[in-house]
Amino acid sequence: MWVIDGHCDVLLKLWNSPDEHHFYEEESTLDVSYHGLCSANSFIQNFAVFVPPRIPVGQQFLAAAQQIDIFYHKVLQDQSKMALITNRNELDGLRVAREKDDHAPIGAILSLEGADALQGEIAYLRLFHRLGVRSMGLTWNYANEVADGVQELRNGGITRFGHQVLEEMRKLKMICDVSHLSIRSFWDVMEYTDLAVMASHSNTRALCPHVRNLEDDQIRALIQKDGMIGVTFVPCFVHQPSNESNISHVIRHIEHICELGGADSIMFGSDFDGIEEKVTGLETAKQYTSFIHMLLQYYPSDLVEKWAWKSSYVFYSKAFS
Repeated sequence: MWVIDGHCDVLLKLWNSPDEHHFYEEESTLDVSYHGLCSANSFIQNFAVFVPPRIPVGQQFLAAAQQIDIFYHKVLQDQSKMALITNRNELDGLRVAREKDDHAPIGAILSLEGADALQGEIAYLRLFHRLGVRSMGLTWNYANEVADGVQELRNGGITRFGHQVLEEMRKLKMICDVSHLSIRSFWDVMEYTDLAVMASHSNTRALCPHVRNLEDDQIRALIQKDGMIGVTFVPCFVHQPSNESNISHVIRHIEHICELGGADSIMFGSDFDGIEEKVTGLETAKQYTSFIHMLLQYYPSDLVEKWAWKSSYVFYSKAFS
């Protein structure tokens, strides 16, 4: 069974420690490596570009551009193994290739985690799109020129510039990632029509009361908008205390989304390489195979296949058309 993963931070690790981590090394120290993706029978991996808050104002664009350069130079260096996906034709072509040959390339989607790298310039958004970015989260926890994040106490919404960004994203057919957004910003985004939305790596607040998780009404809104919810493996989003989190707790989040009517809106967004603490049994991409096998013990194969890749494939197909 194929797997699509909606979020990882490989590029950040390769950028921070270029001599320590190697994507194609067989015994790579990365949570998500080429060989790890092969072990998981990965179909598509979404690679996030994340500019840490420590980067000074005015240098965020450069930091993002450097990570995109790493993506092309170190992840896509062998296009017989990894293939960039930017449109529906490439997506469908990848599926045809994989159906014919198990050794066909694994797809790679490029996303931007936080609009800080725009530095208040719409032109930078268009430039990132030309560089292959097809999804963008507006914030990472804190406020920027576009919106407030979940850790801003004032709970502000989308700014005037943020509305310009959303309108341009709609025109470019970019996906808006609502993970990390403040509650008010989330609802501002949901008012936009013809804008594909997803929460690439968020769980349910009803089961784990972390500020980064989604409330039930947010989940219902995403379902109604045909958005996706990437059930994530971040321990503190899965269960509290986080050091006791395990696969059964992850499954409970899946079950809760199903109870809200979201069986067709579930995908996975591991956040591998962006976390130090791990859910027991889900430490790297290699564990996806055992995770899928465990899900098959509780749910019918057609449903598990939807969560593993089919529902997100349909979502990306519509978003990229």
